[in-house]
Amino acid sequence: MAILWRTSALAQRHAEIGGELEDWNGMGTAWFYDHSPERAKADYEAIRTKAGLMDVSGLKKVHVVGEDAAYVIDRVTTRNVEKIMPGRSTYASILNAEGKFVDDCIIYRLSVNTWLVVHGTGTGMEQLTSVAAGKNCSVIFDDDMHDMSLQGPVAVDFLAKHIPEIRDLAYFGIMQTKLYGCPVMISRTGYTGERGYEIFCQAKHAVHLWDSILADGKDMGIVPVQFSTLDLLRTESYLLFYPGDNSETYPFDDETCGDTLWELGLEFTVSPGKTGFIGAENHYASQGKERFKIYGVKLDGTTPADEGADLLQNGEKVGVVTFGMYSEINGHNVGIARMSGACASPGTQLTVRNGDGTEIPATAEEMPFYDKDKAIRTAKG
Repeated sequence: MAILWRTSALAQRHAEIGGELEDWNGMGTAWFYDHSPERAKADYEAIRTKAGLMDVSGLKKVHVVGEDAAYVIDRVTTRNVEKIMPGRSTYASILNAEGKFVDDCIIYRLSVNTWLVVHGTGTGMEQLTSVAAGKNCSVIFDDDMHDMSLQGPVAVDFLAKHIPEIRDLAYFGIMQTKLYGCPVMISRTGYTGERGYEIFCQAKHAVHLWDSILADGKDMGIVPVQFSTLDLLRTESYLLFYPGDNSETYPFDDETCGDTLWELGLEFTVSPGKTGFIGAENHYASQGKERFKIYGVKLDGTTPADEGADLLQNGEKVGVVTFGMYSEINGHNVGIARMSGACASPGTQLTVRNGDGTEIPATAEEMPFYDKDKAIRTAKG
């Protein structure tokens, strides 16, 4: 059994509706309310057609405060943080000294010298703490801050009943406000490819907010969704999951783990011309030396690729599918894959071989498969 050293204030609510709390990032997380395919399909469709509420408090929330806070974040992450104004946020990568990906994060600038860095299971907090040593900067891990994600097309209409100005909140914008009488920070961010919002609150208010949103939003189709739903949503929206898509899960035969941004397709997270961040020189030196490429696959039929399914070309293994999904709503059978760079071009003929030996014809395709121009997640009004 995993050692869980972090606890969500919503743990009892998850248990009451069948939630099995499993470790994610040290916190008991409701990966499943029900293991049935019917539940997985219903939760996925809820977010694509209505809205779903998910507890994502397992993300690590780290305050970085003080005169040197911007320097610390600038050194640790790939973004030019001086471009981030108060009330805005951005997505960034974190590398090690070898220029390999070790974490991703969202950087929120709350005020002039007050920042919030929210990251996943990598070493982001450790790097921030190391660089902050000796600086006029405090790095504070905050598990009292909880994070609920309300994602889906009706999310904005629901929130607008309580906070009319939410319609003006731009993609990756931040709002300090109140909801059901509780102080909250709402950011227009998420991990689903939909127009969605993350609601940050104090632990003591989490249950009240959770219950109120679900009760008030029931008639609009808002339901609690299990954490595993993210795999279906992210796959068709080209949102990577560390370490599930990385060499920590699919190690190289003759090399240590570690993937470059060029291989992962995350080079866009480096601000143009930026130097001085950890791993910068090795990051730039690795361009053009990709050992593989993260790329999409589109399968024939309706049987999805297994997690870890072999990817073949002319009978030879050329990669692996990290996650696959079939969507009745969108009419596609797709997956994220780690494949040979020579195969990573639209229309390349491939075969997916599942664990039971079933072989499924497939083609290499650019991602994302859903909301290709990001018009849905960035919509205004």
